[in-house]
Amino acid sequence: MGIGRQNWAATWTATGDAYCRLADLNINKRVFDMATEAWLCALTAFEVARRLVADDDREGADVSAKVEAGVQRFGLALGHKVESVQITCCDQIEFSAHYLPAGTPNLCAPAVICVSSEEEKGATLLGRLLPVVIRRAMSVLVVSHEDVAHHSRAESKILLSHCLDHLSARPDVDSNRIGVYGDGLSAALATDFAAYDNRIAAAVCDAGIWNWTRTLGSIGWITSTADDSDKDVVSACRSRLARQLSCPMLVVAGGRGVVSVSEAIKLQADCMTLGIDLDLAMPQIIQGAPGGQVDNFVTSDDSIFTWLEKKLTRAAAP
Repeated sequence: MGIGRQNWAATWTATGDAYCRLADLNINKRVFDMATEAWLCALTAFEVARRLVADDDREGADVSAKVEAGVQRFGLALGHKVESVQITCCDQIEFSAHYLPAGTPNLCAPAVICVSSEEEKGATLLGRLLPVVIRRAMSVLVVSHEDVAHHSRAESKILLSHCLDHLSARPDVDSNRIGVYGDGLSAALATDFAAYDNRIAAAVCDAGIWNWTRTLGSIGWITSTADDSDKDVVSACRSRLARQLSCPMLVVAGGRGVVSVSEAIKLQADCMTLGIDLDLAMPQIIQGAPGGQVDNFVTSDDSIFTWLEKKLTRAAAP
C-alpha cells in the first residue's frame, strides 16, 4: 500500500476514533441524538479507512474489528438494539445473522435481507449500512457471504429462504414486503434466491449477468461478427434468468461491483422490450482519491435503500 494511501487510511481511522470518543461524551451527558450522530459518523469514517487499506490484511482486519465493536456499542448505548439471531436450516446447518428492527415493536414494517460481499463479514456490512437505514421505517437482516456461498447453489437458495421464513414469523415485519440485497458477488446469490422464492418483493441483484458472462466465455459460436439472428439468441440468453424473477430488480453496475456497465445497459434494454421491471444504479466514483478511484459508497447505499423503500412501499398496495 502506498504511503499516501496509508496516511489517508490512518487519518480516517483517527477520525473514527475521535467520533467514538465524542459519542461516549454525549452519552455521559445524556445527549443521545448527538451521540447517535457521532456513532454514525464514526462508522462511516471507519468504512472509508477500511476501503483504503483493502490490500493490507492486517490493517484491514484492525479497522473491521473497530466497525464490529462500534456496531455493538452503538446498539447497547443508544437503544438501537442490534440482535444476533440464529438461522437454523435443513441438515443441521446453523449460522448467525444480525437483525436491526425498524420503529417500534408494534410497527409492521418492510424488511430487507442483506448479504455481504465476498470480502467482508455481515457485521462489517451492517456498520456501513447503519447510517443509511437507521431512520428508515425498515428492518434489516444482515448475513455474511461466507455463510451462504460456501454451499451448493441449491443449498444457498434454501438457506436464504430460511432467512425469509425467520423474518416472516416476526410480528414487527410485514411478510409481504421483504426484499433482498446482495453486495458484490452476493448480487448473483440474490438473483438466484429471488428467482427461487417468489415471496421476495424487490431484489438488488445482478439479474443473472454474472452467470451470463461466465456462460458467454464458453460459447465459441457467439462472436463479434454474429448476424442478426445470433444477436436475438444472445439477447434471449442474457435476459433468461431475469425473466424468472417476478419482482422489481435493481442492478448496481460499475465501481466495485461484479456487473459491467455495458452488460447492464444491454440487459436493461432487453428487459424494457419484455416489460420486465429492472432499474440500474451506477455508483459515483471519487476521482483523485489516494491510491486511485474510490466508490462513493454513501450516495450509492442511500440510492439503493431509497429504491428498496419505494418498491417495498408499492408492494403494500392492494
